[in-house]
Amino acid sequence: MNTAISRRRMISITAATATVGMLPLPSFASTEAPVHWTGKAMGIDASLILHGKDASRSQEAITAATDEITRLEKVFSLFQEDSALSILNWKGALSMPPLDLVMCLYEAQNVSRETNGAFDVSVQPLWALYAKHFSKSDANPTGPNNGHIASARSLVNYKNISVSTDEIVLKKSGMALTLNGIAQGYITDKVSDLLRSYGFENVLVNMGETRALGTKPDGSPWNVGINKIDHVLPLDNQAIATSGGYGTQFDVSGLYHHLFDPKTGRSSSLWSSISVIAPSATTADALSTAFSAMGGQEIKSVAEVLNVSVLGINANGETIIKLN
Repeated sequence: MNTAISRRRMISITAATATVGMLPLPSFASTEAPVHWTGKAMGIDASLILHGKDASRSQEAITAATDEITRLEKVFSLFQEDSALSILNWKGALSMPPLDLVMCLYEAQNVSRETNGAFDVSVQPLWALYAKHFSKSDANPTGPNNGHIASARSLVNYKNISVSTDEIVLKKSGMALTLNGIAQGYITDKVSDLLRSYGFENVLVNMGETRALGTKPDGSPWNVGINKIDHVLPLDNQAIATSGGYGTQFDVSGLYHHLFDPKTGRSSSLWSSISVIAPSATTADALSTAFSAMGGQEIKSVAEVLNVSVLGINANGETIIKLN
């Protein structure tokens, strides 16, 4: 895979990166360190905790971070019709794509290969099928019929995505991508890198997934709680992502949700919650999504190869997987 970028392409990327939208100036919980910020990223609650710099430097850094969030939403959001991802899904191809979209898809394809397709960003047709089905007042509570699922599944295959710095192509008509299983981690990493460039070394970044830069100023790890279950995990210069069917549910029962098994086209019910601790939020995010559709032994094998930690909770609330 050739990732070399021509001089003309680099100029285009640089210009696009320099043009960012503006969010309202953030408000701060305190003018003293630590500085707290809360807001939204990709429609999800987001927050920052910064230690170690004066209030004016913290405000400057957080304003830059909100600009970065806005810029990246313009790349990854499915709710903005003019985002790069929305245009790709509409046209089936995108020339001169934003570099962030290219890099995120490279990461996605790597995880797809490592997990034998359990992670697949081309599951958007399944998401659309279930959302449409359960939006009807007389929806069959057992979900879409087998024929409709099979039709949507025929469009799901990460191998049919061609990615280069010059063009992204969806090789099969009707394909569509969602990056909701990796983009939040990617944005978390980008914001973390930006804050580090401002000189911050003790930061907790939450853009839907969480990453710690260093520790707390006293040297103790950050404590991160996991949604819906009574677990708190220490985080020291690492990232954590958690996936659970409670995130986006299509029906009242919660049996049908956004965590699809690409091999069956149905929502996975293997785990109540899967958390992954990894060096980057991008990796943690994608793997937690993939692991939601994988059995325990498969997860352990991949986790050992990639050297990540996993906490898996089954539907009964029992800790089935705990790899440090």
